[in-house]
Amino acid sequence: MPTVNCIILVNICNNNIKLCLIYKALLFILPIMKKEIVDFLIIGSGVAGLRATIELADYGNVVVVTKERPAESSTEYAQGGIAVALSDEDEVGIHFEDTLKAGDGLCREDAVKVLVEEGPERILELISWGAEFDKEGTKLDFTIEAAHSRKRILHAHGDSTGKELERVLLKKARSFPSVRKYPFALAIDMIVRNGKCFGAYVLSGREVISLLAKVTILASGGAGQVFSRTTNPAVATGDGMAMAYRADALLEDMEFVQFHPTVLFAPSAPQFLLSEAMRGEGAILRNINKEQFMEDYHPDAELAPRDIVSRAIISQMVRTKSKHVYLDLTHMDGKFIKNRFPRIYATCLQYDVNIIKDLIPVSPAVHYMMGGVKTDLDGATNIRGLYTAGEVACTGVHGANRLASNSLLEGLVFGARAGRAALDYSFKNELTELSSRELNRYLMHNDYQSLILDFGETRHSMRKLMWERVGIIRCGESLSEARTKLEQWSYILNKNVLTRPEIELKNMLTVAKLITEAAYLRKSSVGAHYRSDYPKKGKRWMKHITLSKQEEGVRCEFAGK
Repeated sequence: MPTVNCIILVNICNNNIKLCLIYKALLFILPIMKKEIVDFLIIGSGVAGLRATIELADYGNVVVVTKERPAESSTEYAQGGIAVALSDEDEVGIHFEDTLKAGDGLCREDAVKVLVEEGPERILELISWGAEFDKEGTKLDFTIEAAHSRKRILHAHGDSTGKELERVLLKKARSFPSVRKYPFALAIDMIVRNGKCFGAYVLSGREVISLLAKVTILASGGAGQVFSRTTNPAVATGDGMAMAYRADALLEDMEFVQFHPTVLFAPSAPQFLLSEAMRGEGAILRNINKEQFMEDYHPDAELAPRDIVSRAIISQMVRTKSKHVYLDLTHMDGKFIKNRFPRIYATCLQYDVNIIKDLIPVSPAVHYMMGGVKTDLDGATNIRGLYTAGEVACTGVHGANRLASNSLLEGLVFGARAGRAALDYSFKNELTELSSRELNRYLMHNDYQSLILDFGETRHSMRKLMWERVGIIRCGESLSEARTKLEQWSYILNKNVLTRPEIELKNMLTVAKLITEAAYLRKSSVGAHYRSDYPKKGKRWMKHITLSKQEEGVRCEFAGK
């Protein structure tokens, strides 16, 4: 019996107990799940996943699972650049201090030390693989962004840095015959037995595949789609965080969601990021009355940390009763702008905005998750055989607020480290193969069914709720409202589904609940987490909130200083 028939039968089962019993009986005698055994399983094909893949490719067969085409990830859309201390005027120690300052006291210093010290080697490695960063003459061209005290941002093709990294890493990964990709496949859940990960269940088309591996690296990216306004691609639905949580992994710092200040605001336009590098090059923020305002909020004005700029913009929007402010480049050289930001220039023209001549309507949007699956410096989680890297992970390197352009560097550095640690683990731990019968219990013990007819409406309502109640400025009242509403949808989290839209909704609701719970528990304002009812840092502000699953709901612990 093909899997598709089983799925159809399950839907019929909702209204027919006799058919349901027949279906359950068939499960015991017919194979319904394809099983594959690999050495290394990578979930995600952004910068972290690909860098881990390259690290492992010489030592066994590697399967890379990705929801869309391999190049579709947040990496591809990263515009501004990648931060690294390689210029003549910069030092690793200065990069270290800037990162700590941006993190507002909650960075883990050992993680930051790894990032800035290993970063230059990873960049030089990329260049040796063919990365083409922009140059000024024969030297690499560095620019500055908010909260950096030196010019240390490398960029490629003006504003397509992430796309260049993705190109180089994909090309390198494809050069290994041991690497195989599983495109258009969605990881559903981790395969975990007695605190050890054996791989993941993956939905490919209408077929469920159990991919068994010696070691699994989760590099599935962020969760921006949990909010109605985000720069993240459609694939960023928090799947990795939700799967890890269901598998009893620890999650940390989930309240720290970074909002990018300048995202295109136009009725017919997508939520298109306008790189922080534009302000680094001299762009000015103006309110709806065309008045400059950032100097009233921070001495660094437009180059203040992202959380401060985002809140300043919201403040001006409230004061002037407008839905946006303006980003102004009209005082800058037009030829320079075209060459420096060709992708932004061309995209904005499609929506009738000429960034050389027009004021650009902008407002903030969700951009990056500082929190995620808690890991050590090598990407190891509390589950044996499961490693994480990139935005899905929380090493503590970003603290309460990520320093601009540190994310791509994080993916490279910690992707490589996770790959090396996973390799060491594989040498010491042989794969214990699980039988098809045991794997089939994943389906046998769950009544898979259509979730709800209006899941699209629920998704829309949830994203709107998160933006309005758990957004840039939070308070106890708004967070309580969000918790109550999310609890009304919690029955969905106990349903078992086998379609991508429904699986994504379930994952988004899981992550939304974790973000809201952590934000409610942190009764202080730190970095990107701002509560109007607790505007100061207050007590216990230096502690990290760790979340885990328990039968009654989310379990929370305060850890750290």
